[in-house]
Amino acid sequence: MSTGTISEIGHAEADLLVFHEIARSLTSSLDLESVLTMILRQIEGSFQPETWALMLCEPGSRDLACAIAGGRFGSSLSGLRINSGQGMAGWVMERGEVLLFPDPSSTAVLEPGPDPYVDFDVRSAVFIPLRTRLRHVGVIQLFNLPSQPLSDYALSFLLVLSDFAAIAVENAHAFERMQELTIVDECTGLFNQRHFERSLSNEIKRAQRFHLPMSLIFLDLDRFKLVNDTYGHQIGSVLLGEIGARIRAHVRSIDVAFRYGGDEFVVLLPGTAKDLATQVADRLRLAFLEAPYKVGDDQFLNVSASFGVATYPEDGNTGQEILRIADARMYEAKGTAHGEIAFAGPGRSLAGPHN
Repeated sequence: MSTGTISEIGHAEADLLVFHEIARSLTSSLDLESVLTMILRQIEGSFQPETWALMLCEPGSRDLACAIAGGRFGSSLSGLRINSGQGMAGWVMERGEVLLFPDPSSTAVLEPGPDPYVDFDVRSAVFIPLRTRLRHVGVIQLFNLPSQPLSDYALSFLLVLSDFAAIAVENAHAFERMQELTIVDECTGLFNQRHFERSLSNEIKRAQRFHLPMSLIFLDLDRFKLVNDTYGHQIGSVLLGEIGARIRAHVRSIDVAFRYGGDEFVVLLPGTAKDLATQVADRLRLAFLEAPYKVGDDQFLNVSASFGVATYPEDGNTGQEILRIADARMYEAKGTAHGEIAFAGPGRSLAGPHN
């Protein structure tokens, strides 16, 4: 791999070796961080910027977050976040154009000017967009290069490396989407039963190893068959999606929610004892009742659920025992009155509004 400053003469063969090495990494590794680090280290060795950073687009927005930074002031850029359109990096992200500062080919005043978040002297900078086939995914920033302006060959070399970085990001996103398809229930957006079984096994092992409690909430929708019979399965699927969103919104950040099957759901509560787990279940019970679910432009449905709570090691020593007991308690609550929580033996329920 070439390590000297880029020149137009005598580097073509070495640069081809660089491209070959990076391409081999792209096809052999799904570790995004290692591939991007390799690419950025090559850029650092070839262009010798005083400071450099790679900003990647955050999921669901066009805001940028620092993924990797290095050089003299790299630590000051680590953890940095930039709002969409802010500063030079945001400008490049919005327009997908290379930005040179200062631009020797232009006599115009550069807008938007040096980035306000950079707390070191910027004498020169190069901003390169990362572009996939469908969108812009990030920006490479190089500050204070020893050789300025860049030659056409050097800029072309940098653009090829940025394309490799964009491919690495796209590959990682595609792999994440494939992983999600295997563990996420498409209808509700919650994790599926297959993933639940693995997660339950892992959480039980963790609880046993560190002598921690672990709780499980099993919930079943009340009279859901009537929804399908009255309004059809399409409306039933829309309703399940709305219920999945409401469950996600009302569990804690450490809890994990799953669609167990049909109209049954499970929530795993790591490191959580019975009393706190029952509080979480009660919050979910009230969330089901707080507002009707929108299933059409002007159509809303009310749905309640019955809950069973079980805890390791109080109620069992294996994941299957905890699941079985939580399931049995859910049926106990449903048999007593809809919209209740059973958290102990027969007759021990936390009553809620009846439907």
